[in-house]
Amino acid sequence: MTDRPALRFEQVSKVYGQGHVAVHALRDLTLAVAVGELVAVMGPSGSGKSTLLALAGGLDRPTHGRVLVDDVAVSALRPDGLAELRRRRVGYVFQDRNLLPQLTAAENVALPLELDGLRSGAARAQATALLDELGLADLADRFPDDLSGGEQQRVAVARGLVGPRSVLLADEPTAALDSLNGEAVVDLLRRRCEGGATALMVTHDSSISGWADRVVFLRDGRLVDTAGPLPGPEVLLAPEVG
Repeated sequence: MTDRPALRFEQVSKVYGQGHVAVHALRDLTLAVAVGELVAVMGPSGSGKSTLLALAGGLDRPTHGRVLVDDVAVSALRPDGLAELRRRRVGYVFQDRNLLPQLTAAENVALPLELDGLRSGAARAQATALLDELGLADLADRFPDDLSGGEQQRVAVARGLVGPRSVLLADEPTAALDSLNGEAVVDLLRRRCEGGATALMVTHDSSISGWADRVVFLRDGRLVDTAGPLPGPEVLLAPEVG
């Protein structure tokens, strides 16, 4: 891990709606995530965790402030620039998976590589190798509807991490998994960071957050605390941060 930030939020606010119905999802949030660092984000429902990831991935734009990936202001990018950012530099693991039902598991994982110009055979080889790391090699040719919820989740994780992406964003990547498969997923994130990537992971599970270099806590759209890795679920006794 280095001191150079790969991902920065500079006084970021996000407001949905206007007037008396306005919702302040994030409020003047400043956060830097270093190259090689795995940061876990925790907090109650509605605290702004998923909004934080959406802004980092260029899926939404801040109302105020800046989000920078490798010193590039995400909100300043044109649509083609954002598309390139997501294909090459930012990997996103969605909480609701977003797998394409007409593609097999391996085809779903290989798709970002093929969209970036890699030949289908080479993309398929990388996809299959990553599925193997997650215990899914035998299911590479199955369609999402033929997979369990946990298997679909691991395919979504593989798609978000495939290729040479340097910033990895994961929204509850272990939520649908048992403890063994959940640890396999976060171990993969950990190894990616040791290889020079940067990861921001939303989780409600304190045992999973124990794999992180740092844990940040959000409440009502504000960063209210930061700590080292949490050793276990018994640490989080207050329900508002569980």
